[in-house]
Amino acid sequence: MIRIASAPAPKPIPEWHELFLRMLPAIRQHARISFRHLAPERREDCVEEAICNACCAVARLAELNKLDLCYASVLSRFAVAQVRDGRKVGCKLNVRDVLSRYCQRKKNLIVERLDRFDDEENAWAEAVVVDTRSAPVPDIVSFRVDFADWLASLCRRDRRIAESLAIGNRTSDVAERFELSEGRISQLRRELAESWRSFIDEPPTPGSTATAVA
Repeated sequence: MIRIASAPAPKPIPEWHELFLRMLPAIRQHARISFRHLAPERREDCVEEAICNACCAVARLAELNKLDLCYASVLSRFAVAQVRDGRKVGCKLNVRDVLSRYCQRKKNLIVERLDRFDDEENAWAEAVVVDTRSAPVPDIVSFRVDFADWLASLCRRDRRIAESLAIGNRTSDVAERFELSEGRISQLRRELAESWRSFIDEPPTPGSTATAVA
C-alpha cells in the first residue's frame, strides 16, 4: 500500500512581519525622497534595496529581542545610508568590482552606459565597443559612422534586433522581446553579419557564424 505523504505544515509567520509592514509605507516614502535625484530606473532599484536593508534590520532586532527599538524614521535613515555606502543585502563588498557602488565610491570611479535611449524609436540605440588600446582613432571614427549608416539602411524591425544584439543581449532574450523563435534570431544574426560585411565591402568568411558586431 502506498502512503501519500502529507504536505508539511506551513511555518508560522514571524511576529516582526506585521511590525515591518506597518512601517513599510514610511520607509518607502523616505527612500523615494532620498533618491529623488536619480534616474527613474536607478531610483527604483535604490528604493527597493533600502526596503530590503530595513527588513533585514528588523529581522536582526527581532533575533536580539529588541523590537522595541524599531522606529520607521531610524530604520529608513539607516537603510538609505546602507544603500549609499554600496551595501547590498546578500552581496559581499568587493572593492575590485568596478560595477559595485562600493568600489565606485571607494576608488572614485565613474561607470557610464555604452547605450542611450532613442526617443524616436522608443528603443535602446546601438553602442559600438572598439578596443581603443590597439585600434587607430581614424578607424574607430570610421567604424562608428559606417555602423550608424548600416543601421539606417535596415528596416525598423531588423534595426532594433541588430541594436539589441549589438549591446550584448542573449539570443533567448531578443527572441522573447520580439516574439520570434531563437532559431529565427540566430538566422537573422547570420543575415545581419553578412549584410554588414557586404556594406563595408568585406568578403564573407566561409562557414563564419560571427555576429554583426564582433
